Amino acid sequence: MNMKPIVMLSSWPPRKCGIATFAEEAMEFLKKKIPERPHFIISHTDGKGKNVLPIIDMNSSEWHKKVVEKVFELSPEVLHIQHEYVLYNYLDSKGRGDGNERFLKMLEQLKGKVPTVIELHTVHGRLKEFEEEFLRKLSDLSTILLFKCHYQKWRLGWTFSCRNWKIPSNIMVIPHGARPDRRYAIDQVEGLKNELGLDVLKGRRVAGLVGWIQSNKRWDILTGIWKDIHDEILEQTGQDWILLAAGAMRDPAHKWDYRSYRSQVKLLEKKGIAHFFEFIPRGAPYYKGMAICDYIVLPSLDETQSGTLARIIALNKPFITTAPMEGLTAQTLESEGGLLFTNKEMLKKQVLRLSIDESLRWNLGHKLYRYLMEVVSWEIVAGRYREAYEIARTAIETGKDVYIDPEF
Repeated sequence: MNMKPIVMLSSWPPRKCGIATFAEEAMEFLKKKIPERPHFIISHTDGKGKNVLPIIDMNSSEWHKKVVEKVFELSPEVLHIQHEYVLYNYLDSKGRGDGNERFLKMLEQLKGKVPTVIELHTVHGRLKEFEEEFLRKLSDLSTILLFKCHYQKWRLGWTFSCRNWKIPSNIMVIPHGARPDRRYAIDQVEGLKNELGLDVLKGRRVAGLVGWIQSNKRWDILTGIWKDIHDEILEQTGQDWILLAAGAMRDPAHKWDYRSYRSQVKLLEKKGIAHFFEFIPRGAPYYKGMAICDYIVLPSLDETQSGTLARIIALNKPFITTAPMEGLTAQTLESEGGLLFTNKEMLKKQVLRLSIDESLRWNLGHKLYRYLMEVVSWEIVAGRYREAYEIARTAIETGKDVYIDPEF
């Protein structure tokens, strides 16, 4: 007897896209959790790989119809959709977006016939009017909505009640998964530096800025004060720390900031207190690049959740990040594995604390290990996905609406 497949709709590598990388890891662990079912990916036209069906053509005003046809052809156990607004925003000949209208039309045709589990990668705590309207329609058209953070769900309840809208009962909270199999022992770090060609870091303590280089990832906040921090650490401890800025530009629209951030690092590099390492932050090299750091600084101005933070957690690396900042702050508080800053002086204070106090680094790292193994490991998250699939399938078979308890 043929088993119905699990089908994921998403961007997919080799596209340089955080959602694509997320989907790749999610599918890897889903296959392990539900090995008895076939797995397919419906991707944009640049997706490649086994069982990848690259049919989402965003140059076509009819893209959604082709996807619906393929979904009905596959007759999946569940359709798991990774959603980010820009992925499904059709632009006409004048560059005007449809506001995900065709995406919603796709769901209209699938409603009641195919179990749909939609995983949302952008749900701001305080929504714009367009986002409110979109989520209202989406909650009605989908079987289950997946949010990454609890605050997103309870804030939505407040938002909808203020507009006298029915509060959705089909929202599950499943956190951003993190790999449980990418940790490196202390005695492996020097070898990793050698493997990556980073001999300049050998024998030195390393503070890290690692990941995609984007305008909202404000590297300049740290690079602008790193010399003063470096000199103060040296004076207090005698340790000659170095800042590793490692990553690559993903979006050409961020070219100006990329060049600016890189030039600042290069100036510090001339002083022997920083190093720029250009590499594509994906796969094993991403984890190895982080593993050689004693801690990570993640200054960001807009994050509802973060793939960078997921990798920090996977490696149990203590970290410092911006607050209040949506999912970054939420996961920092929940894990108790990082420090927060709200201004430049506080960032300097936290970097000094983490550099000088080795016991603090160990303590934060241990808390991240516990958070990883008990809450956000992909092995746990994949199990939560399976639970969502079963609920969604039952809802379609019985014709009954999904009810999931509210947060408060």
